[in-house]
Amino acid sequence: MTRVMAMMSLLFFVFMKITLNNKQTETAATNIDELAKELSLPERGVAIAVNENMVRRDEWTATALAENDNVLVIKAACGG
Repeated sequence: MTRVMAMMSLLFFVFMKITLNNKQTETAATNIDELAKELSLPERGVAIAVNENMVRRDEWTATALAENDNVLVIKAACGG
């Protein structure tokens, strides 16, 4: 592989379309953990469902995203 090809491969991302909280969006994330990092979600107080199925935090890395998935992110809020 040439140096130029290597550099191009670093710049090439495959984006997929998902629905995130009822809004069509594109992501380079391949799993829930990557999506959480892409969205800069906090370490605590977050719940994520994919296609109406809640995903436990310890399963985020193993839960792959696919084109047209419906993802719901819920963040806890404090206040009164």
